[in-house]
Amino acid sequence: MKIIVLVITAFLTLISCTSQSSKSLFNGRDLEGWHVDVPKMDNDPNAINPFIVREGMLVSLGEPQGHLITDAIYQDFRLEVEYRFAGKPGNCGVLVFASTPRSLYEMFPKSIEVQMMHENAGDFWCIVQDIETDNMLERRGPKEEWGITEGKLRRIKNLTDGSEKPLGEWNSMTIECLKNSIKVWVNGDLVNHGYNATVSSGNIALQAEGAEVEFRKVMLTPINKLSETAP
Repeated sequence: MKIIVLVITAFLTLISCTSQSSKSLFNGRDLEGWHVDVPKMDNDPNAINPFIVREGMLVSLGEPQGHLITDAIYQDFRLEVEYRFAGKPGNCGVLVFASTPRSLYEMFPKSIEVQMMHENAGDFWCIVQDIETDNMLERRGPKEEWGITEGKLRRIKNLTDGSEKPLGEWNSMTIECLKNSIKVWVNGDLVNHGYNATVSSGNIALQAEGAEVEFRKVMLTPINKLSETAP
């Protein structure tokens, strides 16, 4: 009887570990589950919403600048994003652990940004939240200039060069957030690993920051440990 109970327990544990369901945060039709925060839309009746759905893709037009933010708050997850610059290369990003809107430069929500800027994908930017990595002096600059607000060294450079695909091709970015640690892969390369973040949960946001970017996948999966290699 004891052996049977142990077998059943092991089986149920396996089921629970493998049944963590992935879900797309983008339904392919509209922006259900998200809300827009674009400062220019507050008072300019001619300002357009820079986040649209086109041919089954979520598109950030880049201008006017702002953020598309999930209605829900998440923690302990893997976020898989497939994106490409639709025209000229430029800037964009995925913000995790986002909270208070317009906390920096009256534009950026309090968060940790995972950079998508062309040739800089995987950098961390500290936005009124902080995170640590190995080799901080080398990758962030002089310690006395570190900070999380305007005028401070908020960028922590990624670990690789050449991980992005040529312009026009699709890139995959995987972000794992567990408690207060973040790991990032771009096209299978580990490009950043941070820990001791000052936050461990929050909204997820996509940026409109000057360049048009198409997203064909925004998939979220609950996790209970960080991956050792690219998922």
